Amino acid sequence: MKDIIVGVDIGATKMHIGAIKDSKIFKDLVIATSANAPEKQIIDELIEGIESLCGHDFVGIGIGVPGLIDEEQGIVYDLWNIPSWKEVYLKDSLEKHFKKPVRITNDANTFALGEKKYGQGKTYKNFVGVSLGTGYGTGIIINHELYSGTLSGAGELANIPYLDRTIEDYCSGKFFKLQYQREGAEVFEKAEQGDPEALKIFDEFGKHLAESLKLILYILSPEAIILGGSISRSFKYFEKSLMETINTFPFKRILKRVKIFPSAMPDVSVLGSAAMLDK
Repeated sequence: MKDIIVGVDIGATKMHIGAIKDSKIFKDLVIATSANAPEKQIIDELIEGIESLCGHDFVGIGIGVPGLIDEEQGIVYDLWNIPSWKEVYLKDSLEKHFKKPVRITNDANTFALGEKKYGQGKTYKNFVGVSLGTGYGTGIIINHELYSGTLSGAGELANIPYLDRTIEDYCSGKFFKLQYQREGAEVFEKAEQGDPEALKIFDEFGKHLAESLKLILYILSPEAIILGGSISRSFKYFEKSLMETINTFPFKRILKRVKIFPSAMPDVSVLGSAAMLDK
């Protein structure tokens, strides 16, 4: 169909492929990422997934990938969680196969793009989308446009040193594993049951996350910070400690204006991938 766009969110454990029409995902598919497989095998599995969902009946493909991207050439570089992807000419491979345009950017950027075009980011001129999942990523919208920087690397706060490790180690799913040897989903389930230890863990997480958001306020001073990713669904359990810590930010007039809230769109990154072609 002429108006279908394929959106793809590639992660270390799964690839989420969606067929988007009229700004909505009307069918989708999730397949496992063969993260330790050779480069070509992973590309072939992505092609098979797209074909099983849509055949060749679409106008183009947008992809979000957790790494450095040459957006113009569509080259993916040095994915930590997919070791064989060192220098992957993904755009060329897919365009050669499907004969359709392909756009690629960092997956945190697709989250921000999705919020800007389809979600709560519509009303903001300048905002930052923060993805909280296996890792920590940020997508930056300035003057209504995505700012991705060189090799799609703008906003890579994850690797900034923090305490004895990095921001990502304390502000993503790694926090629960490194500090408490537990999965974030398990802590969430316990918090839902009112477990005091789980609630305390989320309270601590909120404090660490707030410190990273304060850096965003210092650097960009956006109108809003929108939280996404699996951990954002636990927002009610760390909102209090997050806001208490955010309120130590010294510029009170900025604090009065900035909005911090979780995304209301579970598949926003897939939509955001498609948004690169949905002009």
